[in-house]
Amino acid sequence: MPLVDNDIFRSIYEDLKRDFKSDIYLNEPMARHTTFRVGGPAAIFLIANSLEELRKIISLTKKAQTPFLVVGRGSNLLISDQGFMGIIARLGPYFGKIVMDDCHVQAGASATLPALVQATYRGGLKSLAFAVGIPGTLGGALALNAGAYGECIGDLVQRVTLYSHDAELVSLDRSEIHFDYRSSSLNGKGIILEAILRLERGDTTRIKIQMERYFKARKDSQPLNFPSAGSIFKNPPKLLAGRLIEQAGCKGWREGNAMVSDKHANFIVNLGNARASDIYRLIQNVRNRVLEEKKVLLEPEINFVGDFEDPMSNVHGPES
Repeated sequence: MPLVDNDIFRSIYEDLKRDFKSDIYLNEPMARHTTFRVGGPAAIFLIANSLEELRKIISLTKKAQTPFLVVGRGSNLLISDQGFMGIIARLGPYFGKIVMDDCHVQAGASATLPALVQATYRGGLKSLAFAVGIPGTLGGALALNAGAYGECIGDLVQRVTLYSHDAELVSLDRSEIHFDYRSSSLNGKGIILEAILRLERGDTTRIKIQMERYFKARKDSQPLNFPSAGSIFKNPPKLLAGRLIEQAGCKGWREGNAMVSDKHANFIVNLGNARASDIYRLIQNVRNRVLEEKKVLLEPEINFVGDFEDPMSNVHGPES
């Protein structure tokens, strides 16, 4: 059964279609837009490519009281098999420009991390070498404070511009933003549009060597040949989630065509035609096993969108 079967979304679609120059789709399978390659349809999926288009979307979703979600490249996302009964938007190329001025980089939220890493490397800036091989967009990286090898993107931020839920531009200085491990206070404040980063200069030969070393480490330790969403769980303080999962005996566990990677236990991979429900059940099973065996309640690093059975909020750790 198609998800879209009411006049509300069709009316919104027709209204947006008249004004949008970008792509807009009814009943779009989100498996096409997530790195897990799973997920049911969004009632409406579109690519917003101007502030005016964003304003139009916000206005219509408020008027129709319709759920609205902005996503990047879907690299930290698990969308349910039932999909999303609302509007999902992705920022287009208009929001992906990268401009460098000495050690400062002004980059749009839809710029991919691979593109940003390459642009800064060519410009002789070294501070983003840690992000080589990380998929996704700058916007998602800022929201989740993406990082690796002891470094994170929040440490480089000078200013972030958002588009508020009231369709107003808001500029936040670094002192007004709280970055934490795999989280930031930017969540819920609006749509991230761009950021100004301050990087350090370095020798391009040395930057390239460091990037190659980091990329080799990823390739050697992570299952890059299968669809995944990256790390499933956050590392608990002073512990490694992958090691806990391996010690609990979960490597190689399967639900349908979803499997705990035998290369890195904190990765769940889609072996082919897995369903979101398979992945979700596997996440639950691993979480419960680690809690039982190691007395540690793992916190998911990925975001869940849509309806899932037995929400993880029902799982509680040991009482303190």
